[in-house]
Amino acid sequence: MKRHLHQFALVTAIAGMGMTLPPDAEADENLLGYVKGAETLPRGASEAYLWLTRRWDKGIGRYTAYDTELEYEYGVTSRFTAALALKGQAIDTSGLFIDAYLPGAEKYGLRPSGIEAKFRYNFLSPAKDDFGLSGQIDLSHAWLDPHSGRAKDTYSAGFTLLAQKYFLDDQLVMVGNAGFEGTYASRKPLDAATLAGADSALQALTGDPATRFEWPTNPEMELELTFGVGASYRFAPNWNIGAEVLYQTEFETGVGQERWSWQAGPSLHYGGRKWWATFTWLPQLRGGGERYLGQTDNLQLVEKTKQEVRLKIGYNF
Repeated sequence: MKRHLHQFALVTAIAGMGMTLPPDAEADENLLGYVKGAETLPRGASEAYLWLTRRWDKGIGRYTAYDTELEYEYGVTSRFTAALALKGQAIDTSGLFIDAYLPGAEKYGLRPSGIEAKFRYNFLSPAKDDFGLSGQIDLSHAWLDPHSGRAKDTYSAGFTLLAQKYFLDDQLVMVGNAGFEGTYASRKPLDAATLAGADSALQALTGDPATRFEWPTNPEMELELTFGVGASYRFAPNWNIGAEVLYQTEFETGVGQERWSWQAGPSLHYGGRKWWATFTWLPQLRGGGERYLGQTDNLQLVEKTKQEVRLKIGYNF
C-alpha cells in the first residue's frame, strides 16, 4: 500500500511541475473531477489537460490501477470545442480471481491504452444566459481492459447533456450531467498457462474440480448510463471546495443489467489565470449487480473498486 502511495505521489509531483508557470489569462476550468460543466473554450483558444486516476481495493487480494489521460482541446468557434486524448493505464493485481473477468495476477507500468475524440457544442452559455446547456459527443477506441488489464478491443460512442448554473454572484456553481455510451467489445483469448491457472484457482474457491474458468471472446454489446450532479463554492480567491455524486449502470448482451453503483465525495480546486488543478476523492457508497465468489460487501466490486481519487491539471495557451 505504501509503495502505491509513493508511486501516486511521484506522478502527482511530476505533473504538478507545470504549476510553477506564471499565470497569464483566465482558463476554462474543471471545478469538479467527474461531473463536467457546460462551458466551451473561446474561439481560437487551446487548453491541455492531464488526468490521473487511482482506483484500488476490491475487498479481497490486491488490486490497484492507474488511468491517465493527456488531452488537447481547441475552441473551433465560441460555441464549438473539439478535443483529442491519449489514454494510458497501469495495473497491479494478485490474489483475486473473478470468473469471466479477472483470470489472475497482472502487473505492468504505464502503457498506452486508447484514444478518444470529443466534440462539445454549447446551446446556452452559463455566463451569458440564465442557464447553461451543452451537448458532448465522445468517440473512443481502446485496446486494454481497464478492469483486468488484459488485451481487449473496444469501440465506444457516447452522448452527454451538460447543465450549469451560477448562484451568489458566481460564487456558487451547480452542474449536472446525463449521458449514455454504447460499446462494442471483444476480448483476446488467454494463453494456455493463464487459463489453466485460472481454472485451478476457481476450482479451489468452489471446491469443484470440474469447474472451468469462463473467458468469453465473442463480441459483446454494452450500454452504460451515467447521471451526475455537483456543486462548487469559491471560499477564497482562486480556491473552490465542492462535492459531486455519480450514478452509473451498465447493460450487456445476454445479461441485462450487469452492474450499478453510487459514488460521492469532495473536490478541492485551485484556479489561476493560466492553469488550474482539481483533486477529487470519490469512494463507492453502494452498488450491485454481478458479484464475485465470497463477496460480502454491498458494493459493485467486479468492475468497480471501493476507493477512487483523481487529479486533473489544465493549462491554457
